[in-house]
Amino acid sequence: WGALAPKILTNLPLSLIAPIALCFQPQTADFFMVKDYPDERTALFIDGANLYSAARSLNFDIDYKKLLEYFRKNTYLKRAFYYTALMEDQEYSPIRPLIDWLDYNGFTMITKPTKEFTDTMGRRKIKGNMDIELAVDAMEMANHCDHIVLFSGDGDFRRLVEALQRRGVRVTVVSTIKTQPPMVADELRRQADHFVDLVALQPYVERAGGRPQRSMDMPEDEEDFFDDEDAVAN
Repeated sequence: WGALAPKILTNLPLSLIAPIALCFQPQTADFFMVKDYPDERTALFIDGANLYSAARSLNFDIDYKKLLEYFRKNTYLKRAFYYTALMEDQEYSPIRPLIDWLDYNGFTMITKPTKEFTDTMGRRKIKGNMDIELAVDAMEMANHCDHIVLFSGDGDFRRLVEALQRRGVRVTVVSTIKTQPPMVADELRRQADHFVDLVALQPYVERAGGRPQRSMDMPEDEEDFFDDEDAVAN
């Protein structure tokens, strides 16, 4: 094929060569999401625990200031929603600094108290599922958006993506298949109009300096206290 390809492509009309070449372009975040749709009304829906787990599995931290600036620069950004559960019975919540920073810096925060239970092995588990809240808000925003970017790999959202598409909304899913196992459910990836691997977004949204200590300027990400089923693809 390597030797024949140049001869075959040389004899093809340009109208056929262009689509073939397009298939071999690098799958970057710009290529899939914003290059051809800069004026789309866009909303971000971030499953906090799921995105944190995906980024952590790729060994980098999200700089939410960079993330917001990226979409503001490249799309007509209407809203950026961030969903997470909080342990309200504790005197200090490890993700409270992050929640406060996001709340003051352009994100719409949706939170609710976590639920504590003991599993069959006697281990203390914390459950904080925000699927219903995210789904309801996404359906409400459907009439005000052309494009929804869902930061989650949770397969439970496949039906939501389908419902949004029936309303004429283009849906991009951001998660990763670069981990073992993949962080995105296959059925969600198939349903989405576009899938963007978090690795493609990494150059635009990675926090500089690796995994830093908590600071007042940019707080720590989600801590690892959720039940695993809320953080990984189902």
